[in-house]
Amino acid sequence: MKKIFFTGGFLLFIAGITSCNKNLLNSSPNYEYSTSNFWNSPAAADAALSGCYSVLTSAGLYGGTATPLWEETASPNAYNYDNSDGWNSIAEGNQSANTGGILTSRWNDCYAGIGRCNTLLVNVSKVPGMNPSDIAQMKGQAFFLRALFYFNLEIYWGDVPLILNPPDPASQDTLSRTPREQVVKQIYTDLDSAEALLPWKWGSTDVGRATRGAAMALKSKVLLFEASPLFNSNNDKSRWQTAADTLETLISSSANTGYGLFPNYRGLFLPENENNKEVVFDVQFIYPLEGNSFDLIDKQYNTNAPLLGLAQAYEMKNGLAITDPLSGYDSNHPYLNRDPRLYATIVYPGDVYMGSKVTPSRFAITGYGVEKYSIYDSAAPPAGLGDLKGGQSYTNYIVIRYADILLMYAEAENEAVGPVPSVYSAINQVRERAGMPDILPGLTQDEMRQTIRQERRVEFACEGYYYNDIRRWMIADSVMNAPIYTYNSTEIEVRKFDPNRDYWWPIQQAQLDLDKNLKQNPGY
Repeated sequence: MKKIFFTGGFLLFIAGITSCNKNLLNSSPNYEYSTSNFWNSPAAADAALSGCYSVLTSAGLYGGTATPLWEETASPNAYNYDNSDGWNSIAEGNQSANTGGILTSRWNDCYAGIGRCNTLLVNVSKVPGMNPSDIAQMKGQAFFLRALFYFNLEIYWGDVPLILNPPDPASQDTLSRTPREQVVKQIYTDLDSAEALLPWKWGSTDVGRATRGAAMALKSKVLLFEASPLFNSNNDKSRWQTAADTLETLISSSANTGYGLFPNYRGLFLPENENNKEVVFDVQFIYPLEGNSFDLIDKQYNTNAPLLGLAQAYEMKNGLAITDPLSGYDSNHPYLNRDPRLYATIVYPGDVYMGSKVTPSRFAITGYGVEKYSIYDSAAPPAGLGDLKGGQSYTNYIVIRYADILLMYAEAENEAVGPVPSVYSAINQVRERAGMPDILPGLTQDEMRQTIRQERRVEFACEGYYYNDIRRWMIADSVMNAPIYTYNSTEIEVRKFDPNRDYWWPIQQAQLDLDKNLKQNPGY
C-alpha cells in the first residue's frame, strides 16, 4: 500500500445525460465515475481509502483553520474572543439549533466520513486484482475510522442515526435517532474488527494509517467515557475495571506497539518529531497537499487565548500548588520556577517569544498566547513566514498519545480499586518526562482522583481535550458557571452552563428540517 495522504476524497456520482443519442444510455463516460465503474483497480480502492482518511482534516473534526485548538476555548482553559466557529457560544451556554459553526460541520463531516467508510466496506472486496490481505487491512482501517466518526457524534449528541450502508437518500432521509448505547455497541464491534485485521505497525511508506494499537487505544477511550459519571450514573465499578483491564493490556503490549513517552515535551508537538513513539494516532498534514492554521492562530489571531485559571493550575517545580504556603510561589514573579510544561505551552507577559520580550499587549485578549502546536518559541524566526510553507502549518494533530493511555489507566484503576501502586507509576511516568517530581504517597481515592484530573488538565492543556474531560466527569456545571480572567485578574465575562441541557449539543435546525423523524435534545 502507499502512504495515506489526507488531501481530499473520491467522487461517486452518476453523469447527467445531455444527448438524445440512445447509445449513450448503454455507455459510461471515461472521465466520470459512478459506483458501477469506480471500483475497478487496487489504485481506485486506495484512493477511496484515502478519501475516508481525508475527512479527518475537515473543519468539523481535526483540521479546518484550527478546530482542535478552538475546542479548548469551550473549557475553563481558554477564550475565543471572536466566537470562531461558534465555540464561544458553547462556552457561554448560548448554543442553539441555529448557532451553526462547529455544531453543523461536526455532524456533517462525521456522516460524510461514515458514508465513505460504508461505501468502501461494501465494495472493496469486489475490486479485481486485489490481494486478500490488502482487502482485510483496508477494511480494518475503514472500521477504525467509522468507529472514530461515530465516537465524535455520540459523545456530543448522544442518540444519533446509526447508518451502516452506503449513502442512499431515498432510505436515509427519514431516519430516527438510534439509542446511544446501540451506537456505542457498534463502535466496539468496529474496533474489535479493526484490531483483528490491522497490523501492529506499518512500514515507513505507510505512515499515518490506523494500527491495531490505535484500535485498542480508541476502544479504551470509549470505555473510559462509558465508565464516567456522564454515562455511568450508578458508578458501576465493573465498567471502570473493564476500562482499566483494557488499558493495562495496551500498556503491556509495548513490545508490539513500540509506544512510549517522547523524551522532550515541547518537541513532541514539532513537525520534525512527527510520528514518534508517543503518537498512537494522529492526523497527517503534508505541505503542499494539506495544511492547517495552527501557527497563525497561535502567534497572530489568539482565538485560543489561555486564561488566568489555566496559568494558575500549573504547580511549582517542586510539585506544590501555588496556593501552598510552602511552595515558594512569588506573586511578583508568578512564572518563576513553575512546572516546565507551562513554558512549553503558554506564552506569558515577560516571556521571550519570537525574539522579543512579551508585553501584555502582545496578546491583547488575555495577555497569554499559546506555544504548543506551533513552530514559534523564544527564537526570532527567519524573515517573512519563517518555517511556514506558503502560509500553512503542517504539524500533525495527535488524536491519541501514549501519555493519555497512561493517565486514562490511572483514572480507571483508581476508580475501580483505589490508588494502588500501578496508579502512582502511570502518573509519575508522565510527570517525570515533564521534569516534575513524583506525587506524594498515601493519597486517598478522592485525593488521587483530584490529582489525576489536575494532571490531565496541565498535560493536555491547549490540545482540545479538557472540554470533554469536564463533561464526562460531570463537573462542567461547577467549573463553567464562573467568571474568566485575563493575566492581571481582569474579568472578561461570566460563563453559563445549564446542567439540564448543555452536557449535550443541539441538533441543527437544517437537519431537523431535512429529516422530520429526528428529535431535538431536551432544552433546545
